[in-house]
Amino acid sequence: MTTARAELTAHDPIEPVFEVGAQRQLERELAHTSVRTASRKSVAPSITPFMIRGSRLSLREEDERPYQRSNPGGDEMIDLALSFGVAAALVGIAFVSGIGITTIGPGGIFLTIALYALTPVGSDVIAGTVQVAFIATGLLGTVAYVRSGELSGENWRLTGLLCGGSVGGALFGAWLNGFVSRELFGLLLGTLAGTAGLLIIYRERRDLGTMRSIDPETVRGSIGYAVLGFVLGAFSGLLGVGGPVIAVPALVVLGVPMLFAVAVAQAQAVVIATFAALGYLVQGAVSLGLVALVGVPLLAGVAVGWRVAHLIDPDRLKVALGGVLLVVAPYLAL
Repeated sequence: MTTARAELTAHDPIEPVFEVGAQRQLERELAHTSVRTASRKSVAPSITPFMIRGSRLSLREEDERPYQRSNPGGDEMIDLALSFGVAAALVGIAFVSGIGITTIGPGGIFLTIALYALTPVGSDVIAGTVQVAFIATGLLGTVAYVRSGELSGENWRLTGLLCGGSVGGALFGAWLNGFVSRELFGLLLGTLAGTAGLLIIYRERRDLGTMRSIDPETVRGSIGYAVLGFVLGAFSGLLGVGGPVIAVPALVVLGVPMLFAVAVAQAQAVVIATFAALGYLVQGAVSLGLVALVGVPLLAGVAVGWRVAHLIDPDRLKVALGGVLLVVAPYLAL
C-alpha cells in the first residue's frame, strides 16, 4: 500500500483525504492505474524499438490486441510500435507493389495485404492509409503514361467516364468500410485476391480474348463505363486496394489494350484515392506515419514499373501475379 501511495503522489498529486468509503476506493484505483502506466512505460521501449505516429490508436500491451482505439472520434495519436524487421518488410513490399501498379495494374493490393498481415491496425486505418499513398502513385503513373503516349486524346473520354463514376463509388466504399469488422475485411480482401488471381491465370492459360467490347463513344457505352467506374471506386474505397487492381482486368476483358488499360487505371486511381482518402480522413482513420514509411518506396517502384512495362511482355508477369494472389488468398480469408 505504501508503494501504491508513493506512485499516486508522484503521478497524480491530490489533496489529502480521509481513507474512508468512496474516497479510499478512489485512491486505490488511481494508484493501481499509475502503477500499470509506469510498468508499461518501462517495458514498451525494449519490445517496440520502431515507433510510427499517426492518429487515433494507442498501445495497450495488456489487451488481447496490442493496438486499439481508445477514443473513437477523438484526436488521439496512432502509436504504432513496429520491429525493424517488419518495417523493412513493409518497405520492400511497397517497392514491389509500386512496380506491379504501373507494370500490370494489380500491385497495390500487396501493400494492403502486408499492412493487414504485419500490423494490427483496424481495417479502416489500413484502407485510409493506402488510399493516401495511392494518390501520389496515381499522379506519378498518370504523368508517366501521358509522357509515353498511352494516355492520348482518344483515351481521355474513357478515362473521364471512369473517373466520374468513381467519385461516388469511392465515397460510398469509404463510408461502408465503417461497418466492416477486421475479420470480414480479411475475408473480403482474400476473396478479391483469389478471384483476381484465378481470373488472370485462367484467361492467360486459355488465351481468351475480350468478352465484349464496349464503345465509350455511344450513349450505352458511356453509361456502362460510368457504372463500371462507380463499382470499381466502391470496391477500392471499401477494401483499400488501388484502382488498377480491379480496373485493369475489367478493362482488358472489355477490349481495352493492356498498356492502355494500365494507363487509364492510373488516372482513375487518382480520383478514387483522393475521394476515398477524404472519407477516411474525416473519420480520422489515416496513419500518416505509415504513409511516410511506405510512400517513398512505393513511388520508386511505380517509376521502375513504368520502365519495365515498356521493356518486356507482361504475360508471364500476369501469370506469376495470379499465382501469388491465389497463394495469399486463403491466408487472408482465414
